[in-house]
Amino acid sequence: MERRKIEIMDTTLRDGEQTSGVSFSISEKLTITQLLLEELQVDRVEIASARVSDGEFQAVKSILNWAEANGYSDRIEVLSFVDNGVSIDWMISAGVKVQNLLTKGSLNHLTHQLKKTPEQHFVEIKQVIDLAAKHGIATNVYLEDWSNGMRNSPDYVYQYLDFLSGQNIRRILLPDTLGILTPGETTSFISALLTKYPDIHFDFHAHNDYDLGTANVLEAVKAGIGGLHLTVNGMGERAGNAAMASAVAVIKDFAPEVEIKIRESSIYKVSKLVETFSGVRIPSNKPIVGDNVFTQTAGIHADGDNKNNLYFNDLLPERFGRKRQYALGKTSGKANIEKNLQELGLKLNDADLKKVTQRVIELGDKKETVTKEDLPYIISDVLDSSLYEEKVAVQSYVLTNAMGLRPSATISVWIEGEKFEEHAQGDGQFDAFMNALTKVYNKKKRTLPKLVDYAVRIAPGSNSDALCETIITWETEAKIFITRGLDSDQTVCAIKATQKMLNII
Repeated sequence: MERRKIEIMDTTLRDGEQTSGVSFSISEKLTITQLLLEELQVDRVEIASARVSDGEFQAVKSILNWAEANGYSDRIEVLSFVDNGVSIDWMISAGVKVQNLLTKGSLNHLTHQLKKTPEQHFVEIKQVIDLAAKHGIATNVYLEDWSNGMRNSPDYVYQYLDFLSGQNIRRILLPDTLGILTPGETTSFISALLTKYPDIHFDFHAHNDYDLGTANVLEAVKAGIGGLHLTVNGMGERAGNAAMASAVAVIKDFAPEVEIKIRESSIYKVSKLVETFSGVRIPSNKPIVGDNVFTQTAGIHADGDNKNNLYFNDLLPERFGRKRQYALGKTSGKANIEKNLQELGLKLNDADLKKVTQRVIELGDKKETVTKEDLPYIISDVLDSSLYEEKVAVQSYVLTNAMGLRPSATISVWIEGEKFEEHAQGDGQFDAFMNALTKVYNKKKRTLPKLVDYAVRIAPGSNSDALCETIITWETEAKIFITRGLDSDQTVCAIKATQKMLNII
């Protein structure tokens, strides 16, 4: 059986730009439009509101020049107003071919905002539609506050639709302007309209004030809607619009009777670009596009994935151009570590794997973020520590660094069962630590190796709170050797590297 086709209209650049603090530049608008149409393959793009600013006019003109050259003119839309033809003149100058005319979809808005009768409103609307057609501009009509209209003044809505059914328009756009619809109401209202007006193409435009945007989209689809308005990352005024990624996934998985053209594998790429251009960060737990949504944290889940994919659902990350990840932290088990090691091409025996897992858990308890790129450093540190018998331990230390005072260190060191405490100052915290340690070894009548090189590095791909590694080169009369220390704190790294040196000499 042939599937019913549904149009997807993206309104990130118009309604989404009403997100507080967001304003796209001309080049950003053009780039996003190109990606939406050619990469994501949406059917239509609403790019702006008429009459907003000169910058908006230049952006629209730039986009329409590109669209005209590439055959997309009839898929670029602009919000317009019932304003005695001012919007029409603006659109003619910009080259716009399709207007989305904003009108009143509830008697409450019509009466209190416009202070007009339905008949007066209809006459003015007809004039705009006819004027647009005269200049080759097609018309879709928004019924602003339609959802409240269906709740509180359905007779007005039906009177208006009776009028529009005889006009020269392509589509009627049904916005849940204030995001107040329940899924049940969405089904009921849209079904009623499609029963009464089976030949009209209706679009549904959901807002997310009650976090029901995606649910309402699914109900609109099941009710028989002809088109949907969505935004990348759910951008939009207040709580935003229904999100493109979530809506597309829900439709493809739970509405097999319909067909949409969206290329799922491009969703994440477009999402990240819009995040960059808008400056609005994607929440880490946002479905489909959030940083954490394809990350297994618990070790039991990673183990289950190794055993017939027990913790997979139909939202496979590869659908959206992403990869599943296995978090490294205090809830990590050996399975999480193994998954990450597989991606790095590394393999450990059971004993070493257990040691590395324990170190990752310890770091997680300290609220450190461990990444896959940190693992080679952790492995090196853990396995290196097992190469010698630990006869010397830096038991505790206090490091101070105050304005106007020299850095100082107070340390407690166990050397072959004997405890030593010393205090010293230095040019930095680590220098003060080394000066205190030198005092301890002077008491033992022993000389410390000379520090000849000191380097710090961070694993490529690590986060800002990730591990760093300190590599210290030491020199004695007999040899030159290197020790490494690993921690999230640079000075602690150096102290760990020094402790290894103390057990080698």
